[in-house]
Amino acid sequence: MQRLKTITAVIITLLSASFCGIVSAQNKTSREEYIQTYKDWAIEDMKKTGIPASIKLAQACLESSDGNSKLAQESNNHFGIKCHNDWTGKRVYHHDDARNECFRVYNNPLRSFEDHSTFLTSRDRYSKLFDLDPADYKAWAKGLKECGYATNPQYPNLLIKIIEENELYLYDEENSEALRNNRKQKRQQKSGKVVNPFEMREVKYNNGVKYIEVERGDTFASLAKEFNLREWEIPHYNDLPNNIDIQKYRYLYIEPKRNKAHSDHSTHTLKADETMHAVAHQYGMKLKKLYRLNRMEQGKEPETGTVLNLRKRIKK
Repeated sequence: MQRLKTITAVIITLLSASFCGIVSAQNKTSREEYIQTYKDWAIEDMKKTGIPASIKLAQACLESSDGNSKLAQESNNHFGIKCHNDWTGKRVYHHDDARNECFRVYNNPLRSFEDHSTFLTSRDRYSKLFDLDPADYKAWAKGLKECGYATNPQYPNLLIKIIEENELYLYDEENSEALRNNRKQKRQQKSGKVVNPFEMREVKYNNGVKYIEVERGDTFASLAKEFNLREWEIPHYNDLPNNIDIQKYRYLYIEPKRNKAHSDHSTHTLKADETMHAVAHQYGMKLKKLYRLNRMEQGKEPETGTVLNLRKRIKK
């Protein structure tokens, strides 16, 4: 009888632990939910401080495990910011790079987001970040690592992966133009000359991809020199042969295009005399990916009126 009671108690304990695990998993915040919860804060902060919304959200996702980490849950610390000498608020201790390291405690998540901005804008070692284009999330991700924000050598790649998988760069694209103009005015007032390379020729964004408008006299070679690229890169990014006359094109991309179009554009109806290349170019997506999404043989030109998928692969 005693043996039976012991076995029963063990079973109940195991079932209870299993049930708690299921409940815990159900209550876990997904990345999509986390981004939707905090994206407005990140966008508003970008307008005030110039920190890209994509970078802020990606750091928060990574540092807080999408809001599910113990530090985020119990201390409202979503960016893993440690105490440092200037912190006078509440503290908590966790093992990190060393044992029992001191981390900041906040009254609510908003204070954590605000303090993250103060942390970056008030320290000299991060000042060079604010000379970067506010929509260049890759440069910001690499810059954070170079400035010493994190010790993980893969930190930039982890941030970039989160940004691209969740299309967070779109938040930067929508809000970066005013920031660039403000910076330009301030620099010109201060020094009377242009010092930002992005101001030599305006760099714009489509689907989160950098592009420039073609000017008279431009060639692949001259553009490669201007933007510190190899000569094959610009024709490759634009799905063009390297001997074509680029004066036929109004704009060209200066970095790789996306695998799919902006979330606002799920399909495109082909117009008369419109090519697959023109459609891919218009939406800032790779030509071979457009063919793949539509299960078409590369080089084939569909008939006028054909509806092309721009984000999801058509079903067989």
